[in-house]
Parts: sequence; C-alpha cells; structure tokens
Amino acid sequence: MKKIALLLFLFTASFAFAQNDISGKVTDDSGAGLSGVNVKEKGTNNGSISDFDGIFKIKVKDGATLVFSYVGFSKIEKSTAGVSKVDVTMSADKNDTQLDDIVVVGSRTAARSNTTSALPVDVLSAKDLQSTGQSTFDKALQYRVPSFNTVQTPVNDATSLLDPYEIRNMGPSRTLILINGKRKNMSSLVYTQTSPGRGETGADISAIPQDAIERVEILRDGASAQYGSDAIAGVMNIILKKNTNYGSTTVRTGITGKGDGQMIGVSLNNGSTVGERGFVNYTADFSKTALANRPGILNAADEASYWGVPVATTAAFLKDRPDGGNVNGAPETAAAKFLVNGGTNYNDETQLYYNAAYVYKKVNSFANYRAPYWRSASDMPYLASLYGNGTAASYQGYVPTFIGDLNDYNATIGYKSKKNGWNTDVSFTTGGNSQIYTVENSQNRSQFKDLTASQLSSYGGLGTNSLNGFVFANNPSKYTGQTTFKPGGTSFTHYVGNIDINKNLTDKLSFGIGSEFRTETFEILVGDFQSYAGKGADSFQGNTPENSGKFNRYNIGGYVSLSYDVTKDFLVEGTGRVENYSDFGSASVGKLSARYKTLDDKLTFRGSISTGFRAPSLHQIYTEKSQSTFSGGAIAVTGIINNVSNAARTNGVPQLSAEKSTNLTLGFGLKASKNFSLTLDYYRIGVKDRIVLGNLVAFEAGRKSEDPLNADYNKYEGKNSKAFFVNGVNSITSGIDFVASYRNIGIGSGKLAFNFAGNYTIENKIDGAVNNPQSVKNLGTTAAPIFSGQTALTSGQNPVLKDQTVFNQTQDYLMFSSRPKFKFITGAEYEMKDFLFTINNTTFGPTKFKQADFSDTGLTTEFLTAQVTDLGVVFDATEKFSIAFNINNVFNVKPKYKITADTASAQAIINNPALLKNEISNITFNGRYDTVTYDGSHFSQLGTMFNLSLNYKF
Repeated sequence: MKKIALLLFLFTASFAFAQNDISGKVTDDSGAGLSGVNVKEKGTNNGSISDFDGIFKIKVKDGATLVFSYVGFSKIEKSTAGVSKVDVTMSADKNDTQLDDIVVVGSRTAARSNTTSALPVDVLSAKDLQSTGQSTFDKALQYRVPSFNTVQTPVNDATSLLDPYEIRNMGPSRTLILINGKRKNMSSLVYTQTSPGRGETGADISAIPQDAIERVEILRDGASAQYGSDAIAGVMNIILKKNTNYGSTTVRTGITGKGDGQMIGVSLNNGSTVGERGFVNYTADFSKTALANRPGILNAADEASYWGVPVATTAAFLKDRPDGGNVNGAPETAAAKFLVNGGTNYNDETQLYYNAAYVYKKVNSFANYRAPYWRSASDMPYLASLYGNGTAASYQGYVPTFIGDLNDYNATIGYKSKKNGWNTDVSFTTGGNSQIYTVENSQNRSQFKDLTASQLSSYGGLGTNSLNGFVFANNPSKYTGQTTFKPGGTSFTHYVGNIDINKNLTDKLSFGIGSEFRTETFEILVGDFQSYAGKGADSFQGNTPENSGKFNRYNIGGYVSLSYDVTKDFLVEGTGRVENYSDFGSASVGKLSARYKTLDDKLTFRGSISTGFRAPSLHQIYTEKSQSTFSGGAIAVTGIINNVSNAARTNGVPQLSAEKSTNLTLGFGLKASKNFSLTLDYYRIGVKDRIVLGNLVAFEAGRKSEDPLNADYNKYEGKNSKAFFVNGVNSITSGIDFVASYRNIGIGSGKLAFNFAGNYTIENKIDGAVNNPQSVKNLGTTAAPIFSGQTALTSGQNPVLKDQTVFNQTQDYLMFSSRPKFKFITGAEYEMKDFLFTINNTTFGPTKFKQADFSDTGLTTEFLTAQVTDLGVVFDATEKFSIAFNINNVFNVKPKYKITADTASAQAIINNPALLKNEISNITFNGRYDTVTYDGSHFSQLGTMFNLSLNYKF
C-alpha cells in the first residue's frame, strides 16, 4: 500500500513539475497592448486569450512552443524553454486582411474580415461593453451602438422583467439574436402597454452575463435569406469567451445621484482545459438592484378637480404623501445568471462544442397608488378592514405590488467536421422563457353584476355587497378577503436543429447549403380564480381559463448560398431561402450583395438588396387577455382577443400572415491608415403587412348610463371594445449609419483614441393607407338604430361607431417616432501606464408621442434633444488587480419634453396656461410621472449614476 501511495505521489509530482506557468504581454508596433490575441500551445488545444491590456497567462508543458495569432498580424511562435515570461510584439501582415476581426455573422460561406465583408457589421469587444459602466448587456449596447435603442418605461408591471429594444427603429421582433451563431429563444412576454415596443416580443438579452461575452457582432442588414424569420432589421451574434488559463472575479456596486437604486453584484469567469484537446469556460453572476423611485408631486386642487372630491379631502391625504404614495422609476431586481461554453477537438478535423445558460430574475414593481378618494371606502366599505383597523379614518388607500419571476435558459450542442475541404456543422439548440406573476396588496372589487353565472355558483351561493365583503348563503367561509393573487403567466420554448455545409470549391468560388427545423410552444398560464373573476385583481387581471392554453407550431427551412470573387477586389454573394410553417404556409426570400476594394484596399464599396419575411409569433397569434390601461387619464380594463378565437370570427378579425420586407443597403469603408477608419452605410427597409397590436375598436354602441334618470342616459358610447393583432400597415424606414475611429495618437507618455458613431433616421413612416379589416370599415355605416324602438342616428349613420381604425395617431407615433430621430456617440480614450481614462457623449435626438389622452388630436409631445456624458477611469493597481470607476450621466441630464401644436385649435390650448396644464395632467396621470409621460421617453429618467467595480485576475 505504501508503494502504491509513493508511486502516486511521484506521478503527481512529476506531472506538476512538467507544467510551467507562462505569462507575458502582447503589443503592436506602437507599444499598445493587443486584446483578444490567441495564445496556443503548439500541437494541442490548450490555449488562452490576451486580456484588455494584452496580458496573457497559460500553463504549458516544459519546453512547449507558444503560437501567437491575431487577424491582420503575422503569426509568431515562441519557445518557453527555461523561461516563465514571454513578451511579444506583433506586426501587421501586409499580405493579410486589414486589422479587423474575422466576423462569423453575415455570410453562409467562408468567414471574412470585417472590412472584406460585403455587409456592414459592428464588432464590439468585452472591453467596449464594460467601459460603459452599465450593469446589464442591453444598457451597455444602448451607449455603444447608435442604431440600438432601449429605455425603461415608467409604467412597469410585466414589462419590468425586460425592456423592449430595437435596431433601426424596427421593434424587438425584427432583430434576430444568436449565441455562438445559434438562434436564442424569444421571451414569453408580449408588450401590450401603450409604450414603445407595443405588440412586439424579443429575446431577453439583459439575461446574458457581460463577463461571459468575448465579443458581439451586429449585422446591420436584413438577413432573412441567411437566417430565417426575425432578421428583417439585422442580426446580433454574441460570441462567448473561450479562455482557459486565467479567470477573474469582479465585484461591482453602484448608486444613483439621488441615493437610491443601490446595486451590488459579483461575477466569476474562469476556464480550464479538458484533457489534451478540450476546453470549458464558465460564468456565474449574481446581482441585486434596489428601487429607484421618481414620483411627481401632486397638486391638491388638481386632484380634487380630477376626482370630483373636495380639496380638503385631497389636501389631507397629500399632506403626508406629497407624491400621492406613487412609486415608479426602476423597480427592485434580483438576478442569478449562469453560463458555460466548451468544446473538444477530437483531431484537427472534428470538434464537439456546447454552451448552456440559465438565468433567474425576480422583479418587484408597483402599480399606481389607489388613493382613498380613488378607491373609496364609501363605495367599498370592506376596504377599511382590508387596509385599516375597520374605521373610515384608518383607511388611507393602498398600492398594489407586482412581482415577476422570470426563468430563461438556452443550450446548444453541436459537431463540426472538415473533410476534403467540406465544412459541416450539425447542431441542436433548445431554449425557453417563463414568467410567473404575483400581485400583492390588491383586491378584487367586483360586484355580483360583474360575475358570470358559473363564477357565482363557484362562490357557493348568493350574498350581498362586493366580493371582498359579501356573506354567502350556503358557504359563509368561502371567501375571506383576498389581497394576494396569482394572475398566471406565460412561457415559451423552442427546439432547433441546424445543419450547415460549406466549401471553397475553387480559389474564387465558395458554396454553402443548410437547413433548419424548429418547433415552438407558447403557453398562457391560467391565474387563480380570484385574479380573474369579474373585474379581477385590481391593477393586473389574471388569465382566465378561456384565454389560457398551450399552442405549438413547427417550421422547416433551407438555403443555398454562393460567394464568388470575380477579381481579387470584386466580391459577389447570393443566398436563396425557402421556409414552410405549419400554421401559415411558405415563404421564399433571397439576397444579393457585393463588395469592391480599391486604393490598395484602403477604400471598400459595398451594397446589398434582399427580400425578407417575419412569421407572426405565437404570442401575437394566441395572446388573449384583460389588462389595465390608461384611458382618459384613468385606468380602465380592456380586452385583447386572439386571431383564432370565436370572438375574432364573430367580429370579422382576420388571421395573421407573415410580414414581407425589401432591404437595400449601400455604403463604403475607408481605412486610410492602420489607425484611422471610417464606414458609412445607407439603408432602406420596406415592410409589407406589418403586424401591429391595434387600439381598441368598439364593435357595438350603448348608452353611457343604464339609469333613465341619469343625464348620460341619452348619450351613447362604443361598447364591446376589443384590441387585436392585425397585419395593419406597410412601412418604410431609411437612414444612415456611420462609424469612425482614430487611435494611437501619442500624447505625453500615453496614447489617445477617438471614436465617433451615429445613426440618423431619414424617414420612418407608414406607407399608404391603414389595412383595416372589412368588419372595422363597416362600423358606423349601418342605418340600424342602437336600441329597439329608437330612430336611426344622423343621416343613417351611427356617429358613435364610425371612422374607427386599428391604427390611429397614437399607434403611428409609438411605432415611428418614439425612438430618437438620431443618436450620436462621441468618445475618447487615453491610456497612460496603469491608467485608462474614457469619456463618452451620447446625443439622443428628439422623440415624439401622440397620446390618446390629449383632448385635441393636434397636440404632440416632443422629447427634446439631449446629451448624456459618461466618465470612466480604470487603474491597474497590480498585474492582477484593477479598479474601475464610472460616472454615468455626469451632469444629471433628464429627459425634457414640450407639447407642440399641429392645428389652430391645438395652439389655442397651448396658449392657455390652464388648458395646457390639464393636458400635461392627462399624459402624466395628473402629475404622477415627474419627468416623463407614461408612454415613455428617449433615455433614462434616473439621472446620474455612480458605479465602482473591482476586478481580480487569477
């Protein structure tokens, strides 16, 4: 036994002694550190990547040779025999492509460098993202990519779990998200609030931990022919880290300038070799962000006038709660994120690869405070017991809370091989997203008249008063005053199989072919009975059994792609694709792109034209619900019916078809020197049969009051109002993207770099008339009376119902002008010894809203152009330890808006201070939103943010 132990000890010791820790720094000719250089032990899969400063660390066998490689630089080999530190300087390879990253996205044939690609692709490194100081991936993109926009809406509930984002003002549904080249699952949430992104859904990119990202490739061009549905606006490919020989731990914290919104987080990224040829890299990230509250101060007189109560009543309440108890801004959030990326090279021609991620988020947000003069104890006497000690004086209202639990996961396993020049990639991907909701501190305020017969019977008998206080004849203990509700939720899963094959048939001709099979399942989860019975839970109604269910479809698609180098400077690429969906049929699309290089490869002209499509999501086809929304400044419960329901057929609502698009891109890239580059691209995107979530349409008329003695008895209004998804409009979006950078400017003992990037929208508008369903066109044209025995109205028409449309001005402005008209990002970096200083100025152009609650359709809300300045400093205290400090929005710039007029009647309102004040109250719910309107704004309302992170490499 002792001999065996001794042998094991000697074997372990010899193995340990045979391993050497090698470290060093990789620089370019100017002495600047090179980030992302591949450092590999020759003849093995053991490798590392240089960090932001060019530092690398690797454990190798004694006497091993290191191979240093980086696109645009000559490969270098260095022996490690007898040394523990290896520093190298890499020089530009004049025979290679220019100093740019090889990009995977954008071509289905051979990969090319960024400047030799025929398509505009942005490449962002992990350093680029982390230099923003933003805590989540989506917000980091907001301040690095001009055509990317996202902002937190002031009205939260389900949208607090993830914010809608978009590229080129096209909505989240039209940007395809890939992870290592494979499709990421969509979120299960469809945005139904009257805010940017309405009617859309997208992937939860905020769920991806930043420390797991090596780089991000953003293809700013339509790519349905290459990748299938959802790629009308472009493709974002997130490349995960692969380093194996060093790890890092980051502790980060932050707070707003107002002292709230405290954030604390910790993340770990590490990697390891697996055997001789395998690797694994993993990330764990935990964070918690406290509530940042930005309520407005309410005016007692305005409140009294608004709610029709004495000023003394509102003044007494607002004395202790000047903000009316309202809570809005950025909700409390906790998140845990896990990700692993790995692979094994069986030999030089075959590779197994995999990655997987799981994310859990919990968000706690608030509805508007139900003041005692809004939800009155005189109308609902039980409230004094639910939210007080039983006396009228003890009841001071209540504020419902909304809690969301989100689970998101994705995983891919694949196999790559190369044989006789044929590259084959076969993979399987799965992913899913679920969101479960809880409403607390609320009530169901329904009365018996609000309940169906089946709902009444489920209570066990008749009674009196409202649900929260009535006495049951048969079962007095049936209900005890419920204040916590489970409204249900949603879930989405997909399974995707891919096979991609390509080969360089000749020195000039590349060929690619592939196929994708995908099956998707969307589920609406039913809420508990009290959450939907009658009027449902106050603030967020539950999903009814009739509105809930599980829905599935599948599709199969295939593509063929050719890439031909006509000359060494002139490249032409073409791709054709066919898709077939089980629920709406087939689509065929194609793409043709070209690139021409001149002036010794310093100037590149490029362009593409393509057709595209986007299948209606299962969310858009099957979502059916009741929701709380703003109407006339107050909250109303409205309904969404799905396109395949009995209600849809009854009301003549058509089923959805796929969106079709035509994309044109023209641009050029200039590389005047190795330190200066400029790209400029024009784009035009035409979308036909664009899917929208329409505004409410009243399908019948009725009296405003059922009481003959009421003054409203002889007044009429629309009844049976429904909203639904519809292929409602055609649209045109065009604009210009540009990116410029100039680096390695020697100043003192350091080097300075500048960057300037921007997006300008030339036009973003509806193309032609609204595609109203025939049933909507017919409304109001009948001569039939509203009630039996009543004469027809106004020349045989019903003025209550006529002139309705699924896409009104409010929808128009939300879709086409609620994102900045332009966005410019100007930044500078100065690197000096152990310090890196950054400044970043983001200019947000104007946005416009046409709120439904304006009393005159000629009024418009315009958020004004503003510039946000961010400062950052990174100090490398030691080789392993660094400190980063960021101040975001240094000058505490807030969104500012003004109300403008399009008509003489609207201008008269603006000229009258009292009337103008009423309009401001209408779009801020009587002042409850201090800085923004409830429809949103163009950037964050939180103001200055301070962020500190400590990073330790090991």
